[in-house]
Amino acid sequence: MGVKFNHLCYGGDYNPDQWLEYPEILEEDIRLMKKAHVNTVSLGIFAWAKLEPEEGVYDFDWMEEIINRLYENGIYVFLATPSGARPHWLADRYPEVLRVNEMRQKNIFGQRHNHCYTSPIYRQKVRQINMKLAERFGDHPGVLMWHISNEYGGECHCPLCQSAFRGWLKKKYNNDIKEVNRKWNTAFWSHDYQNFDQIESPTPLGETSIHGLVLDWKRFVSDQTIDFCKAEIQALRDAGNHKPVTTNLMYNFSTINYHEMAKVLDVVSWDNYPQWHKGPERLVAMDNGMQHDIMRTLKKEPFILMESCPGPTNWKSVSKLKRPGMLETASLQAVAHGSDSVMYFQIRKGRGGFEKFHGALIDHYGKEDERTYQECKEVGADLEQIDELKHANVKADVAVIYDWENRWAVEEAQGPRNKGMFYKETVEKHYYAFRKLGLNVDLPDMTQDLDGYKIVVAPMLYMFRAGFEEKVRKFVENGGTFIMTYWSGVVDENDLCVLGGTPGGLMDVMGLRSTEIDALYDGETNVVKAVVGDVSYQCERFCQLVDVKTAEPLFVYGEDFYAGTPAMTVNEFGKGKAYYICADAEQKFFDNVYEEIVTKAGVERPLKQPVPEGIEVCTRQSKDAEYVFIQNFNKVSTVFKPELDGAEVLFGEVTGEMKPFSTIILKR
Repeated sequence: MGVKFNHLCYGGDYNPDQWLEYPEILEEDIRLMKKAHVNTVSLGIFAWAKLEPEEGVYDFDWMEEIINRLYENGIYVFLATPSGARPHWLADRYPEVLRVNEMRQKNIFGQRHNHCYTSPIYRQKVRQINMKLAERFGDHPGVLMWHISNEYGGECHCPLCQSAFRGWLKKKYNNDIKEVNRKWNTAFWSHDYQNFDQIESPTPLGETSIHGLVLDWKRFVSDQTIDFCKAEIQALRDAGNHKPVTTNLMYNFSTINYHEMAKVLDVVSWDNYPQWHKGPERLVAMDNGMQHDIMRTLKKEPFILMESCPGPTNWKSVSKLKRPGMLETASLQAVAHGSDSVMYFQIRKGRGGFEKFHGALIDHYGKEDERTYQECKEVGADLEQIDELKHANVKADVAVIYDWENRWAVEEAQGPRNKGMFYKETVEKHYYAFRKLGLNVDLPDMTQDLDGYKIVVAPMLYMFRAGFEEKVRKFVENGGTFIMTYWSGVVDENDLCVLGGTPGGLMDVMGLRSTEIDALYDGETNVVKAVVGDVSYQCERFCQLVDVKTAEPLFVYGEDFYAGTPAMTVNEFGKGKAYYICADAEQKFFDNVYEEIVTKAGVERPLKQPVPEGIEVCTRQSKDAEYVFIQNFNKVSTVFKPELDGAEVLFGEVTGEMKPFSTIILKR
């Protein structure tokens, strides 16, 4: 791991700037934090107005006092740069910092993240305060790491951003407008550009039909946001500070390519707010686990859970209380998937504003005899008990590709289903099947190496990015097991359709050519039937038709005019195997088929015995030990006794029955 802290970090966002008039509350905060085993807080995230109340007038004394008091009491700080919410005076004096939406309407001051990442003035003001913070606090022993801004996101369509976008395009296409026209296929609907000044960002008022433009705009927005983050970090470095940096990423967020963002960070961190108690907890747990694994895969190192909620959130449609035991289970799930922290939003509930009813360690009541506080205290004690597994990594033999740029392309394309492509949900089906076997799963994008994996799955990889086909070819030739699905290899990086057959560049590896794809209406289904044995499964949404060359059919369709044609195939290529799944089959299909493929590929499971539905198994490995997490996400007790085989029980109890929302950690 690039960044290693002395302990598993425990704490959350702390906003003393909202309580400066109440010194007795600030003192009580420290007492309550210590009693709950808090050892780390994120500080100053939205404090710019208190740090710089007037332009060029800085007041850092209150923050220094807070940092000193925390440090004296054994509580360390992730110190934030405050760009996530700038002060009123900045918007009033420099209106260029305000965002313009896609309808070309300029925002007024309000909310947060209402700023232009391109604005030179905004960048200058952020640089100034970042450098001041670094000079004042960068060498403080209580400051562990820099928390850069907060939840970067959004886009701006102002004249500054239009100009920057054109500059980005000129660089990418060597200042050649004819090349832009070729790559974007602007001959469609007679949309050829004569010069770069004619290009505008996508808008319902103008152009959205040129998918190459839309894709490049999304790439630009991502790059511009990352460049802003880099500028924030550079300000700290120019001030002479070299402590590690992170920024908090978000759940299922598609605007920024997080694989590229991770390259400028020393450690990945993210904010995790699953909606427990709405449906089967095991499904929420699987979805939540996949998001943890996406974040971990960005650097393939332990990450930081920067925000989670100890109680109900206040910004979802319903503010549901966490049931007893859920907080502990959800917190330990993050650790199981590779987090070296459990951090909350927030330490103390605010008295007013949008988040005053958001869950917190310390309620408005302000005392410790409160259920949420006591459960938080228990989680803090848990983390101290398992502190030895800090820095242990997660190793995976299986990878399921999840690619940001592919998602952009899938969601922008017109057809084959304009209401419901379900890219994320498609990836989840494959991920779930492996996780039900207790296997760790990485979720790389197309730019990451495939070396070291035994099985690689590419669900709905509609767009092949440059060089990906060669990686797959090499992987299979060298003995890997590769699985691809319908609607893959259809277009290139510019969303231009592949000529000569699909999946582009891999027809020989897969042993087939995709010919047509049948999109099904909502509620319409087909059937896939095993070639050998009396086994069949339902499928929905997509049925790809293929022309088999060297591949062997394993399943065929059971209905419609293409009944009897292949629905799943396998092709031997080099030392490996390439499977092609033609249909969007039900979950049981993937569960059963992947269990067989895992066995054939020689992938070992962490537990040899069958694992009941709703129990999740994860492993982390250090130099000296392997830690096996076993968690029951069922609402009822579940009969299950893990075979110890000489393992030590580090956490929990092995009795033969796992209570609801309980955790066992084995060390071996």
